Amino acid sequence: MSSVEQAYQTQLNNIQTKTGKSLDELTAIIKNCGLTKHGEIREMLMRNLGLGHGDANTLVHFALKSDGERAAQEKGLSADSILDEIYSGAKANLRPIHEKLMEAISRFGEFEIAPKKGYVSLRRKKQFAMLGPATNTRFELGINIKQLPAHERLIEMPPGGMCNFKVKLTDASEVNDELIGWARQAYDSAG
Repeated sequence: MSSVEQAYQTQLNNIQTKTGKSLDELTAIIKNCGLTKHGEIREMLMRNLGLGHGDANTLVHFALKSDGERAAQEKGLSADSILDEIYSGAKANLRPIHEKLMEAISRFGEFEIAPKKGYVSLRRKKQFAMLGPATNTRFELGINIKQLPAHERLIEMPPGGMCNFKVKLTDASEVNDELIGWARQAYDSAG
């Protein structure tokens, strides 16, 4: 079991201790609450069970099996098959950007890779990056960090989004030390 998996299991154990309820009981509460949106369920758990944002968020993902990696496992899909879907057809030419970024980011240390429908989320205690094709010809790296020095490559995103900055790429040669440095700062601040 990796340290990320151990941390996940520890968090689930702590949630059970805090609430005095088993995971089966907590899952039943979520499935029977009448709410369908992730954020609404998370808020209900925070309000009714006194959980913090992170614990409530993890519990919703656990109960609904909505975390990208776990949802893929439930469907019997591997991370590679999800990437094959993301980078199929006209977007296949963007996969080398993904591969080069992941090769560099994997040197930072341990983190969770959560494939979603059209992108991949990278997380430690919280999400630090998102990467994937934005269009058939453009790849985007979302960087989740509060502040970075202004730079022409960095596009600041409106508050409340999933990432504070994004960088547009069209070729693997654009994955350079500067870009990896920004991703590293986000990684460090996420965990």
